[in-house]
Parts: sequence; structure tokens; C-alpha cells
Amino acid sequence: MFWARHVLVERRRWLTDREFVETLAMGQMLPGPNIFNLGLMMGYRHAGLPGAFAAMAGFMGWPFLIVIGIGMLYARYEHLVLVQQALSGMSSAAVGLLITNGVKMASILPRHWRPWLFTLLAFAGVGVLRWPLIGVLGVLAPFAVAAAWKRTR
Repeated sequence: MFWARHVLVERRRWLTDREFVETLAMGQMLPGPNIFNLGLMMGYRHAGLPGAFAAMAGFMGWPFLIVIGIGMLYARYEHLVLVQQALSGMSSAAVGLLITNGVKMASILPRHWRPWLFTLLAFAGVGVLRWPLIGVLGVLAPFAVAAAWKRTR
């Protein structure tokens, strides 16, 4: 997600920050991985059906081969302490990239306290109290939708 935002918004300037968030939100509503859906929509937007197929091939072709290669290397060298430490460091870097991307995307959204309240409640329920995500979302979602609906009226 970090790299997709970096390329689409900052490097290529094909989308504004707001368009990226809106397109990503649309991709999250569709079945499948949201980054794949985002790529598919961008490919179709810029080159029609051939662009959509090119985006699918780009998202699945080389990455598939790279992951297979990395999996083969891991199967052979998983017992090495250096490999375990490298993976631990990579997971920390991934968390940092995820937080950075979330902050960048949240910075362009309108400033209202309600979304932050629901974010905090969801974090408390799932992250702190260790309740199941589906249950927390099932309880919070109707209230969030009602709050958003009330604000637009």
C-alpha cells in the first residue's frame, strides 16, 4: 500500500491524495485484496480493458515469482539466526510503513472527532481487550453509519 500511494500520488501524480483514498475505499468494498482492486481500477482508468489486464499481470506475475523464490530460500535457510533477525526487522519496518501511510491518508480527510472516536473504540476493543474483530465491527459499524448519516442531514 505504501508503494502504491508513493507511486500513484507522489511520483507519477496520477491521483491526488483525496482521489487515492476514495479509490482505495472503493477497492476495499470489492471482493479480493484492496491493493489489487486499486491497481485494476487504475489500469482500467488509464488504458481501458487492456490496462486492466496489464495491471492484473503486473500485480500477479513478477511478484508471484519473487515470492516463490523467497519461499524456497526461506525453506532452506529458516534455521539461521540471521534470517530470523532479518524477518523480525522487516516486520518492524512494515509496521512503520503502515503507520506512515495511514497518517498520510488520514491527513487529507476532513477534521471531525467522530471518526477518531470510532477508531479509538475499535483499537481498544481489538487491540487492548482482544475481542474478535468481526464482533467489534458488528457493534460499531451501525453507530458509525448512523453518526455519518446524521452529520450529512
